[in-house]
Amino acid sequence: MYSFWQRLTLSDLSPNIWVDASYIHRWVGSLRSWRQQSWVMQWGDEIGAILTSFVFILAPFEKSIPGLSTETVGLLMAAVAAFWVLLTLCDDRTGGITPIHVAILLFWAVSAIATGLSPVRDAAMGGLSKLSLYLLLFVMLARLCRSSRIRNWLIAIYLHIALFVSVYGVHQSIYGAKQLATWVDAESTLAKTTRVYSYILNPNQLAAYLLPAIAFSVAACFIWRGWLQKTLAMVMVVTNTYCLQATYARGAWVGALVGIFVGAALVYYWLRPTLPKFWKSWGLPLALGVIIVLGGLIMLAIPMLRDRVLSIFSGSKDSSNNVRLEVWKAVGKMIRDRPLLGFGPGDRVFKKIYPIYQTSPRFSATGAYSIFLETIVEIGYLGFACLIWALLVTFNCGIQGLRRLRSTADPQAFWLMAAMVSMVAALFQGATDTVWYRPDIQTLWWLTIGIIASFYPGVTERDLEAPPTNDLLPSYSVDA
Repeated sequence: MYSFWQRLTLSDLSPNIWVDASYIHRWVGSLRSWRQQSWVMQWGDEIGAILTSFVFILAPFEKSIPGLSTETVGLLMAAVAAFWVLLTLCDDRTGGITPIHVAILLFWAVSAIATGLSPVRDAAMGGLSKLSLYLLLFVMLARLCRSSRIRNWLIAIYLHIALFVSVYGVHQSIYGAKQLATWVDAESTLAKTTRVYSYILNPNQLAAYLLPAIAFSVAACFIWRGWLQKTLAMVMVVTNTYCLQATYARGAWVGALVGIFVGAALVYYWLRPTLPKFWKSWGLPLALGVIIVLGGLIMLAIPMLRDRVLSIFSGSKDSSNNVRLEVWKAVGKMIRDRPLLGFGPGDRVFKKIYPIYQTSPRFSATGAYSIFLETIVEIGYLGFACLIWALLVTFNCGIQGLRRLRSTADPQAFWLMAAMVSMVAALFQGATDTVWYRPDIQTLWWLTIGIIASFYPGVTERDLEAPPTNDLLPSYSVDA
């Protein structure tokens, strides 16, 4: 059984065998001599980190700042992709390929085949182009995050931007905000509740944006040095958590709860070798029990929270639930018509095909209200199987990386645990909401996957210099 799991998750993969035989890989390092003579390219990774930082700085505001748009973020990602190609041609290293890269490459290949067979090929080509940009962003992030210094920098950028977004969300919660759509059932007890949306302009997507922020800000409490930095991290935890609660996004709450369970399990795994015998046996069950009891007490103590949670189980009596159920009926018909490879990747494909299957004009939709159903609609059960396989491979790589970091007691493991928690939380929220398909969310998804890939045992550590010690910025441990 263990041997089967190793084969399934590519645990025994030897990328160097492929590297030695690959014709394409022979181009890697073809501009190495030019890089050695170029002063600018000596700072190639740092330049790549700056370019990538702008993606995370601008993505949350692409719908709320005049002059900024999804296309702007797309152009930035195209620049990141082009610079990754240049760095690869100049590279003098052959490490960094992980099982995650292989699984994601297969996912892209199935998406390309689905595009070629799509009944709306032009729209599918646009979707494949976007997917390709995101995947190139991932390979850049997986490369950059092999440096703990750059990894710390990128996470800090995201956390500071997320704090800015959360503060505005808290302001909306206290002083009110115009509701831009019918986000709460008009007949429920929460009809007059303000659901905050901050600069992202949608409470569900804001919640998806904040889930990784909460996980990484908790990790920052353990990694950032000094009381000033740790206090900032704690402020981030409180602000992000309050803002998440104020979104009233039920799927995100479920994702957060499951993320807490996964986080507790990972911390237990990290601490287990040092625990006394009693806590080795009972530590995890007791921790999960405390989490369940506290969650139940909080829900009972806050009536609005309780009503919102209970609405999950009200079926079609809740208008939001009813819309999802009706959309899922239409999506089921779409899947039955093209089960193997779907209609092609991209939201434009869904928008063109869905009206044909729509059960009523009242139940319009721009997505399948589930990232899993959306995947099957776009690239069929074959693509869905590739997605599930890629997720298994990614989580297994994360466990392998955590095992290595545990052996050296490296505190950078908290970033890895935060990335794994973020991944699981996003998946559970996405089970009932299409939250992946906006740049602010999709870029964060690939950041978490890139961080997990960067910790895979055997990849090359890319620390080039000590981190800055400026007291105005968080300082970090760089021993990875």
